[in-house]
Amino acid sequence: MNAPLQGHTVSKPIAAAQALLSVDNVSLEYRTPQRVVRATHQVSFEIDPADRFVLLGPSGCGKSTLLKAAAGFIQPVEGEIRLQGQRVDAPGPDRIVVFQEFDQLPPWKTVKQNVMFPLLASKTLKRREAEERALHYLEKVGLAAFAEAYPHTLSGGMKARVAIARALAMQPKILLMDEPFAALDALTRRKMQEELLLLWEEVRFTLLFVTHSIEEAQVVGNRILLLSPHPGRVRAEVHSHQYDLHSLGGVAFQESARRIHRLLFDEGQSLPAEHELDFADIRIAY
Repeated sequence: MNAPLQGHTVSKPIAAAQALLSVDNVSLEYRTPQRVVRATHQVSFEIDPADRFVLLGPSGCGKSTLLKAAAGFIQPVEGEIRLQGQRVDAPGPDRIVVFQEFDQLPPWKTVKQNVMFPLLASKTLKRREAEERALHYLEKVGLAAFAEAYPHTLSGGMKARVAIARALAMQPKILLMDEPFAALDALTRRKMQEELLLLWEEVRFTLLFVTHSIEEAQVVGNRILLLSPHPGRVRAEVHSHQYDLHSLGGVAFQESARRIHRLLFDEGQSLPAEHELDFADIRIAY
């Protein structure tokens, strides 16, 4: 019998190891001049080490608000967020955020100095060690030759890579990316998705990634949490580890995208019969 898409918790097997990030029945609100708005309602999920975990949903479903809460910028009105079992109460260097805009790079600093800056400001490393680490991660993102360049000489995609190198240089426990490629043109966005996946293969960092693009979620993520329209509630979790950029345009990939769309937007949509699921393991929220 098909299960209804209602409620807010995700059924998951008990893991032997502790989750890296746990979001437990979290409700988030923000205030406008007129009223208090509930952004998410009792959302739960867990992220394991080296996961590429994607929050996917329509505009206004609370994706970015959830990411900011995981970063420690917003406190839940219900539930709690834990990093390795410790409650998240404030921002910290163990959670680094990469936002959509890359013009946040100080223009008077070189690329290398931009990557070094948080390492020095947080007193994580002394100058020599910070420079070595900055150059290491600039090499990882293919920008070692531009270490002495200034941001105004870089393309949008190159600025994005500097931002990623700066974040990874802090060696956070989890990298938080809020629609990082949305402002880029289609070709550059595709290239950045490819480079992010190649970098993950080499470094194996843990990623929490926000997008409203179904195709980007399938490509970037190995696990996708589907959130309902405002206020955000968990609709389902989809495993998408079998897809990559080479899957784009394929019949199975496109059929998966259509089914994800139905799970996101059709309130009456039920889970298809088990033998019909050719695109991953789905866990429905009850």
